[in-house]
Amino acid sequence: MSNRTFTMIKPDAVANGHIGGILDMINAAGFRIVAMKMTQLSTAKAGEFYAVHAERPFYGELVEFMSSGHIVAAILEKDNAVEDFRKLIGATNPANAEEGTIRKKYAESIGRNAVHGSDSDENAAIEGNFFFSGLEKF
Repeated sequence: MSNRTFTMIKPDAVANGHIGGILDMINAAGFRIVAMKMTQLSTAKAGEFYAVHAERPFYGELVEFMSSGHIVAAILEKDNAVEDFRKLIGATNPANAEEGTIRKKYAESIGRNAVHGSDSDENAAIEGNFFFSGLEKF
């Protein structure tokens, strides 16, 4: 089990001024930020990042949304990082998310759900390496 996970604060949450609030929740939950940057994905890079969903009907809309504005990418560290972060962000549909989760507080809808969180240790490593070089991880 890895002690690192990857997250992105998505364009909706960045545009709505929720970076600080989300980072506060991440810190309060005991995560340490080991890498972080604000950037904007091109359509090509968003398509590459979400290539695993290329055959799904929502892929085009997802790529368009994720390249529509700035995002904040981060690698987080904590024991049991992936599972604990998935609990902190809550259900993909904010209507089904538990109180006290990031998505319950900041998400607008299933499609505009404020944050991404890796779903496995393997994907956390792949996703973190997509955004950060070894020199950018602390």
